[in-house]
Amino acid sequence: MSDDIILKFTNANILINDKAYERIITQENSIKFTESLIEDIVYSNQNIIVLTEEILDQYLEKNGLKEEINNEIIPENVDINPPVSQSKFQTGMPFDFHVIQDTTKKSYTSGEVKDFITYFNSRYEQLRNILNKRRELKDHRPINRIGKSEEVIKIIGMVNDIKNTKNSHKIIELEDETGSTSVLVHNESGQLYEKAEKIVRDEVIGIIGSKKGTLVIASDIIQPGVPRIAEKPMDFGAVFISDVHIGSSTFLEDAFNRFIKWINGDFGDDNQQEIANDVKYLVLGGDTVDGIGIYPNQEKELTIKDIYEQYDEAARLLGDIRSDIKIVISPGNHDAVRLAEPQPALPETYAKSLYELKNAEFVSNPGVVSLDGINTLIYHGRSFDDMAMSVKGFSHQRTDLVMTELIEKRHLAPIYGERTPLASEYEDHLVIKEVPDIFHTGHVHINAYKRHKGIHLINSGTFQSQTEFQKIYNIVPTCAEVPVIHRGSFKLLKFA
Repeated sequence: MSDDIILKFTNANILINDKAYERIITQENSIKFTESLIEDIVYSNQNIIVLTEEILDQYLEKNGLKEEINNEIIPENVDINPPVSQSKFQTGMPFDFHVIQDTTKKSYTSGEVKDFITYFNSRYEQLRNILNKRRELKDHRPINRIGKSEEVIKIIGMVNDIKNTKNSHKIIELEDETGSTSVLVHNESGQLYEKAEKIVRDEVIGIIGSKKGTLVIASDIIQPGVPRIAEKPMDFGAVFISDVHIGSSTFLEDAFNRFIKWINGDFGDDNQQEIANDVKYLVLGGDTVDGIGIYPNQEKELTIKDIYEQYDEAARLLGDIRSDIKIVISPGNHDAVRLAEPQPALPETYAKSLYELKNAEFVSNPGVVSLDGINTLIYHGRSFDDMAMSVKGFSHQRTDLVMTELIEKRHLAPIYGERTPLASEYEDHLVIKEVPDIFHTGHVHINAYKRHKGIHLINSGTFQSQTEFQKIYNIVPTCAEVPVIHRGSFKLLKFA
């Protein structure tokens, strides 16, 4: 029903802010209320782009309506959705969990060309604002204000294209809202050329250089970047898994059952059990199930050929995990959600049995959550395919290098129009707005870990043995190797 409401506003070319949306969906007959509201806006010739709470209040007052929820009038000054900062499960262990970023039901697009332009404007503005804070780019100017010959210029722009000259120099086509220019990076400029080798289309960068004729000669390339962050105290453990692929004939059920026994404190040596006793959160970063129709002839490699039954089996397995562990679930490209990123949280329509788990939380891909104050960015990692193909030295085997570069670019999927499907929405939700304490990914089925400027970069491998597709490309997965951040330190436990 909530999706129908969003669609009605989209078809009417009206955006809706979060608070107004939350009030509308709690109406007793929210669909009828929405239709009446849109009709009132359209026929009154109001030029409304975004529906706000103030406009909603005006509509209610003008039509003499009372705001009702389940036949109960809302008292004034009462929050109908009070924030829950802590909850308790059977063991009495307190949680301080909350969602910082979740794009579910917050992503809007009508599929028109104007959305494409709005999307890239959003990306550019968000990343430009980050670059504006870089000391090196103080006093930068728009591209159309560059003089014909200047000794020092500073500009910020989006990369439109990258070319190699016949002498192996690099030409970066850079544009902003005022114009475009060509930036030359000389092949003998050492570290600067190495920086240029990692530049990809559609990212936003800063350039320091000088103007010579029609070219800007680069002396430095500035990425949005991240500062070094201080380590936060952590008196608990958080476990990170992804790519479980339940329903596949290559799903490692025995290893997964050993993992569940360990997290419940019934498997492993004394040290491993001590780690298990401290576990408070389990983050599952996509591809919980193998899905249906994901690739040609997939049904031949499935033991469970019904998507509902795959999620039922996932609920059965995850339901064995002790109830004082909060399970945070984000989707991936094999899950029953749209392929285009950002992906909304798993829909209850398909994963009803998972939603019945009292200790499960569902967020979008990407999503950001706070685990007792430890901010965790969850991204399945589909863009690794594009980065591995586009940047020299990058591969699926070294996702720690890719994750480092994405953090410095402050974008999870900078390349548009390649293998990673990206939705052209009113806002680019894949910009890394805030620096996380933990960056968790999956997708490539190969474990990786790196500490970068205080950030834990984790790729959590898989619980699926080598597939026929992986054999063709000689991809060897790291199976049933589970990363844990235990009291601030990285651990890797093996259950194969």
